[in-house]
Amino acid sequence: VQLQRRGGLVQAGGSLSLSCQVSGRTFSRLAIAWFRQGPGKEREFVAGISWNGGSTNYEDSVKGRFIISRDKARNTMYLQMNSPKPEDTATYYCAAYASTGRAVTTSSWYDYWGQGTQVTVSS
Repeated sequence: VQLQRRGGLVQAGGSLSLSCQVSGRTFSRLAIAWFRQGPGKEREFVAGISWNGGSTNYEDSVKGRFIISRDKARNTMYLQMNSPKPEDTATYYCAAYASTGRAVTTSSWYDYWGQGTQVTVSS
């Protein structure tokens, strides 16, 4: 599985969409998620979506602002970041593991990881 991503720079209160394309494995059999790691912090769960898109879960600080989604036809996952804050500045990672259930929040469950993309939110 090769995970690719696109990130960027955004102003606080703006919006930014991250994408990650999965290749080399059946996308529909994967639970997928976004994690992030800020400067001097541990990697943390941001948002996850089940294999069929029927269940999503979010870290409390991003609820109501970020939206995770997946496009089966494009084998691509997205993270729509609305009203980002400077504290959202981090390296964001897409991740996946074989599952037909809900995406778990524990990073050790995930077998496939993207290389990470830097997101910087300016105030």
